[in-house]
Amino acid sequence: MAIPQSRSEARLVDRLSAGEFAGAWILDPGRSTVALLSSSIWGMVRVRGNFTELTGEGTVSPTGEVTGTLKIAAASIDTHNTKRDTHLRSADFFDTDTHPHIVFTARTLSTSTDRLAVTGSLQVRDTTRPITVPIRVNAPGRDLVQLEAEVTVDRSAFGLTWNKVRMVSLKNVITVRVVFTRC
Repeated sequence: MAIPQSRSEARLVDRLSAGEFAGAWILDPGRSTVALLSSSIWGMVRVRGNFTELTGEGTVSPTGEVTGTLKIAAASIDTHNTKRDTHLRSADFFDTDTHPHIVFTARTLSTSTDRLAVTGSLQVRDTTRPITVPIRVNAPGRDLVQLEAEVTVDRSAFGLTWNKVRMVSLKNVITVRVVFTRC
């Protein structure tokens, strides 16, 4: 789904090209969230969860190229159901003892007249897949950038195929709201 680019995002592209954001950036975990939404019991029940431990960093070149990493502690999943969270941490899903992190690595920021998007890779367990994520950006000053994204991920593409009697959707909506500050 393309997210329309706002006027402020168009100005952001100009500010990036001018080198205004050049330098190193770090994720502010206290103001950042990664959430998931899935359907269970044949679509009748929505399961919501949040990952409570995030780290990240980014770099903007003087000419506006953007790279970075968002690292999510897989074991920090919290759906407000202890039994379900324990199962999500197990080898049926995230296998957090063996694969403690979910990692998104941003390689490029692309712009067009109708959207901004980050292209990179998503690693879940031992599988890494390319991904392009439409984003919304707000940069109210020179030292703070807020990014928002929503993407649907098919968990089977990452080997997470457990699905008791096909009760659980393989599609998960991931919502990301992150804040980066200049180092």
